[in-house]
This record gives sequence, structure tokens and C-alpha cells, in this order.
Amino acid sequence: MPIPVIARYAIVTIVPMFLLILAGTAWGGFAYIALAWLTVIAAVADRLLDRPTTPPVEEETLPWSDVLSIALAVGHVLVLVAALKGLTSGALSFWQAVAYLFATASFFGQVSHPNAHELIHRRPVAMRWLGAAVYTSVGFGHHVSAHRLVHHRNVGTEEDPNTPLPGESFWDYLPRAWRGSFEAGLAAEMEKLERKDRPYTHITNPYWVWVGGAVVSLILSIIVAGIGGALVLIALGALTGLQILMSDYVQHYGLQRLILPNGRLEPVAPHHSWNAPRGFSSYLMMNAPAHSEHHMHPDRPYERLDSQATVPVLPYSMPVMAMIAMIPAAWHRMMDRRALKVMEAAEEMRRNSPPAPDVTPRRPGAVRAAARVQPQQAPEDVPAVLAAAAAAAAEGADVVPMPSRTETAPQKAEPDQAPEEPATEAEPTLQEPQASAPEPERDADVATMSEPLDEDEETAQMRAAIRAATR
Repeated sequence: MPIPVIARYAIVTIVPMFLLILAGTAWGGFAYIALAWLTVIAAVADRLLDRPTTPPVEEETLPWSDVLSIALAVGHVLVLVAALKGLTSGALSFWQAVAYLFATASFFGQVSHPNAHELIHRRPVAMRWLGAAVYTSVGFGHHVSAHRLVHHRNVGTEEDPNTPLPGESFWDYLPRAWRGSFEAGLAAEMEKLERKDRPYTHITNPYWVWVGGAVVSLILSIIVAGIGGALVLIALGALTGLQILMSDYVQHYGLQRLILPNGRLEPVAPHHSWNAPRGFSSYLMMNAPAHSEHHMHPDRPYERLDSQATVPVLPYSMPVMAMIAMIPAAWHRMMDRRALKVMEAAEEMRRNSPPAPDVTPRRPGAVRAAARVQPQQAPEDVPAVLAAAAAAAAEGADVVPMPSRTETAPQKAEPDQAPEEPATEAEPTLQEPQASAPEPERDADVATMSEPLDEDEETAQMRAAIRAATR
């Protein structure tokens, strides 16, 4: 009898959580096992196990998918407290302490972050704030605002600080994205307050929580484990923030939205994200490596994202690609040509597609309101275009054709009102769309379109290469 899908997520994520708690409270040797689980075991299992599949319609995943997300959020706090006490107790050897620090940071980056990301997309306020609390505990609460209000709207453009510029190394990207996401998220929140005729310093500005919560977390770490606890928290926060930004760097490197003939940006499509579906790390990261599916369907729960979808695929798992990205020369040698092939296919698709209608908004703010609807689907000629790109790619570039999808009419929402639950497209693997399993309510306050960007001479080399190659 096959193991239920949610049980697979639970086994892979809860085991390292308990190992880390035991490492700080019982025996430091558990830190070695936890670190091995998150690195060596994950790498080996990724090569042996099949990638996740979408649960069949008859397999009910609710409420257990929500229960697991809540349990992991609570477990994050327990792991943090155990690490603060364990790493400052003096009971661990030097190598146990090193293993414990990096295993905890790895858990925060590979499990806590994807799970918190899942929670902040939910519509229920309690679940959204639970995810925000996870980010705030490690001093990265601003990611909630930057991700929901900026990244989803402007992904693949220079307006999104979390989208790497083509040819940009991770170490150049890291400080720019860290500061840029903080500032962009703050600007987006201030814009929301302005629309409500409230001052930027109004109590409803969540940056009071993001910054104040980080300070409170630091104070609590001192209460729990002294000054040493504060230093441990700062170290864990820095390593966690690095991994959060690393995931955006890897998943969006070199993939930019093109400008259509009418001057607008092309809609978000599957070819604007890299994916890394694997048999172990996908479960460990709450299916976050199915990233194209998430951007196309941000309302869809993690277990229902289609890891089998034919989209641009990275050559290795997310953790392995993150390690490669830390060596710019190796990263560019591996990824620049792959990214160029995807962008060449996107440019060819744009050139061969019928012109998009130039719709003028009927009132101010209509573009911004329309930005809150679900992402539009990619044009139907995508398969042939990316198939040609895949066939032409040298060195066996791991780019596969994207399937055609039926466009779904979006539902509009006023800028300051909670939009209605969008109609969710059935998974490609399901035979009866109307019989698909019910999905939990999720936050729809994400955007997929932005105002047109102006082309300038600083547009990255890859864009110029694309146009030269397809002219």
C-alpha cells in the first residue's frame, strides 16, 4: 500500500526537527545525524526516489496538510529555543557545536522557510501571521511584505529586487537583494497606507511588527541563553536570510519577462522560474522546487503543485544548485547558456504570437487592481518553441517544453478589498477537473503584472544576446 502523500512530507520534515531538538536537550551527537539527513541523505535519496506526484482526487489531504504546516511552524520555535540553549550550554564539543549550528540553519532554510512561505499565502489571518512569526523570529519578517506585494507582481523584472540580473553573481546579488527587498516591501506597504489615507507611521504598517518582532526575538534570546544566545540568533538569522535569498537567486536566474509590442510586460508564465523536482528534497522543502506552478497558481496548496509539469528544470536539486551558486565561475558555466536558451525560446514565442490587445484602463488604479488577479496562462505555442530550444541546446541542457494550458478568466478585485477565491485550474494529471479535491483558502494578495518597464542601456548582456540571436 503506498504511503499517503502528506505522510511522506511529514516523515521527511519532522525527522530532522526532532533530531535537532534532541541535539540541544539530550545528546549533541544527534546534530551529526540531523546534518547528514539534510545534506548527504537528501542528495542520495534524490537520486534514488521518484519525484512527488499530485495526490489522486480520492486522496483527501485536508486537514492534514494544514496540520503539518502548523506543526512545523511550532516546531521551528522549539528548534530555535533548543539551539539557543544547546549552543550556549558548554555541553557540546567544538565539532558538535559546528554541526548543530549548520544543521539548524539548514533546517530553517530548507524546511522552516518553505513552510512559512506556504503559510503567508493563506487567506486565514491566523495562518498568515503564524508564517510571519517564523520569519520574524530570525529577523527576516520583511520578506512577508516583499514577497507577497513585490516579488509576485514584478518577478522577472528589475522592479523585483529578488530577481537576479542576468550575469549577476550570487555575491553581488546578495547585498542588493537583502537591502532592496526590505526597501521595496516597505514602499509597497506605504503605498497601501496611502490609498487608505493613513500616514506611513500608522500602527497597521506591518513593518512595526517586522522590525519590532526582530528586536523582541533578540531580547528573548538573551533571556533564554544570555549574550551568547543573542550571538547564536544573529548567526542563525544571517544564515537563514542567505538561504532565503539564495532560493530566489537559483529559481529565477537569467529568466526575465519581455516587453510586448504594446509596451506592456508579458504575463508571468512557467518559463520565468527554474524548477528542481526531486524525490526527497521536494518533500523536505514542501514542494517549493515546483516553483513555476507556484507562480502560476499561488492559491494552490503545496501538495497539489504539479511536480511532473514540463517546465524549465535545473540540472541538480535545489541544495546542490545552491552550493554551486556560491562559486560564480562554476555557476555561470553551468547556467548562463541554459538561461539563454529559455529566453531565446521566450523571445521566439513572443515574435510568433498574435499581438496582445492594448487595453487602456478605464479609471486610475485599474492596472494595479488587475495586478491582483491570478497569473495568466502561457500562450499555446509554448510547447513547440521550447521543444525546439531543448533540441538545440548543447550539452544536454535540461530545458523541457511547457504544456499548453487553457486560459482562465481572471477575477478582479478592488485594491483594498480581499479578492474572491479564484477559480483554480485542475491539475493536468487529473481526469475529472470538477472532482478535484477541495483546497484551503489562501491569500490572493499577490500580483503578476507590473507597469511597463523602460528599456535602458544597462539591460543585461543576455537580453542583447537574445535579440541578436533571434533577430
